[in-house]
Amino acid sequence: MASPRQPGRAGPHINTREPIIQEPEASEPEATRRTAGVTESSRANRGWWDRNADEYQVDHGTFLGDDRFVWCPEGLDEVEAELLGPPEELKGRDVLEIGAGAAQCARWLAAQGARPVALDLSHRQLQHALRIGGSFPLVCADAGALPFADGSFDLACSAYGALPFVADPVLVLTEVRRVLRPGGRFVFSVTHPIRWAFPDEPGPEGLSVASSYFDRTPYVEQDEEGNAVYVEHHRTIGDRVRDVVAGGFRLVDLVEPEWPAWNTSEWGGWSPLRGNLIPGTAIFVCERD
Repeated sequence: MASPRQPGRAGPHINTREPIIQEPEASEPEATRRTAGVTESSRANRGWWDRNADEYQVDHGTFLGDDRFVWCPEGLDEVEAELLGPPEELKGRDVLEIGAGAAQCARWLAAQGARPVALDLSHRQLQHALRIGGSFPLVCADAGALPFADGSFDLACSAYGALPFVADPVLVLTEVRRVLRPGGRFVFSVTHPIRWAFPDEPGPEGLSVASSYFDRTPYVEQDEEGNAVYVEHHRTIGDRVRDVVAGGFRLVDLVEPEWPAWNTSEWGGWSPLRGNLIPGTAIFVCERD
């Protein structure tokens, strides 16, 4: 799944739609910065994505597409990036997509001859994967407790899925390592940590530092009773590298995609203005020895 604050993947227009049938929020949540643990973060984000999956797929359908694998709002395409390896070498490989949303990346992987499994915390997001179609398995589960045997996959990937929303990323990385075979690769993209120091605005007002880059306090939206309904966690670049190592991986590349001239999209804090000046995405390429 892609972050609603920072949408994650690009692609052609989705031409399959269904009406939005989810009920709107009773009241606008309060945005704050406070601690949020593993259980609270998981519960809040499962509920948020179940409630907002329809609106998210409609709003970002043109950008997401049905069956392309694009890592980030900058538009870096796996066809060109080959972060999982050359496309011709994906045939017959078992691949786990974590935080799959409507499984656009898994659908692309299947078209290359891979055997993907699309996993997401949100049941409603996976219903959109069913709506679009595909012959691969869909699994509703938490990334911190993967329901697979040790050594089940050759590769794992996550395009703006799971990692920005979990309180304990090492738990997720350890689980991913467990289900990968020796020599397996895990590639994941997240909002570039430097973005947390700037306002989430696409214009000039989003170019001035507004908070400390070193403040790891989570961003939380909570209801009138103080219950979290959405949580996103900040890690510095150094934190992410240490998490990768603590999870049992070797970091082989860190990709910071530049904003391409063809991309004129503007939404949330994403825009050509900001994208040409500060990085928006960090992609970690990790291998299991």
